[in-house]
Amino acid sequence: MIGQLAPANRIRTAIVGFGVSGGVFHGPLLAANPLFSVEAIVTGNPARTASARERFPRALVVSDYAGLLGRIDDGSLELDLVVLGTPPALHRDQAIAAAGRGLHVVVDKPFAPSVEDAQAMVDAAAAAGVVLTVFQNRRWDGDFLTVADLIGSGRLGEVHTFESRFEWWRPEGFGNWRDTAGVEDGGGLLADLGSHLIDQAVRLFGPVDAARAYLRRHSDGAGGDEDSFVELRHASGVVARLWMNGLAPATGPRFHILGSRAGFTSWGLDGQEAALAAGADPARPGYGAVPSREPARLSDGATTVDVGLAPGDYPAFYRLLADALHRGAPLPVEPTEALETLRIIRELHAGAPIRSLAHI
Repeated sequence: MIGQLAPANRIRTAIVGFGVSGGVFHGPLLAANPLFSVEAIVTGNPARTASARERFPRALVVSDYAGLLGRIDDGSLELDLVVLGTPPALHRDQAIAAAGRGLHVVVDKPFAPSVEDAQAMVDAAAAAGVVLTVFQNRRWDGDFLTVADLIGSGRLGEVHTFESRFEWWRPEGFGNWRDTAGVEDGGGLLADLGSHLIDQAVRLFGPVDAARAYLRRHSDGAGGDEDSFVELRHASGVVARLWMNGLAPATGPRFHILGSRAGFTSWGLDGQEAALAAGADPARPGYGAVPSREPARLSDGATTVDVGLAPGDYPAFYRLLADALHRGAPLPVEPTEALETLRIIRELHAGAPIRSLAHI
């Protein structure tokens, strides 16, 4: 295992970007894990600066990444890990700069705008002897963990079709870079949410032999796709159909899976993001066990039963990362896995240009 740390050492961490990624996800998850210490936060936003100082009073808060690197270079700040919660167009340069200073790197998704950028990050980490991993947190959604267990246990039989939706009603947009970033900068829902849904499908059913997509944008102005459909044909024979939509006033089922023995349907999104945004502590008992708004159901064609969903477990990402850095255990997400997901996304973009519906 390259770049292994002594087990007694806390993993000294910098969070770069303190919006939704750094403030809602990484900040609380790192604070809840005693094996990590947040030593620095990078944000140039005044409100986020105030929030960072309130929540991490012992951390250094700097306004830009160059300032963080300057503190590392002059020896006034010692780190082991950098977490990049910045727009994907910045990831390549930031990750390479961190790896060149001997720091391990967590990259939020979307991993990178291009396969070439992602490969450059992977190569830089390998050359520097440091770890690079990608924050695919939705591997630990409670509903996905439930689906994985149902498939792995054989309760569904041989899966024929897999449908997965991530939809919401947000006509006002995200209020951040996602609203205007084009595909060339890692924008659009196929890059943003497809990073999760394609990753989940590949985790369940293996490599993809063929794929197609339909990508649409309804809003005026610059930006990526807002309403996206992907069909994957896995080498295992399973067909996965994936929907991503930020302009859905009525949503379909989160999962709808048909197998040779039974089918499974669930509704609603995993509750961990909303709980973290509301201030939930990931270290408290009961975190992740959010009651379903509607029951998940398993049907064999004759009878239908309710299925309790497994608790969600985003803290698993940093537990596994600590094990990797301290004991040489496997990474929570191998960068080659994220690279393959990105490769599929870029091939879909090449074959399915975004159709603008703003003036139709």
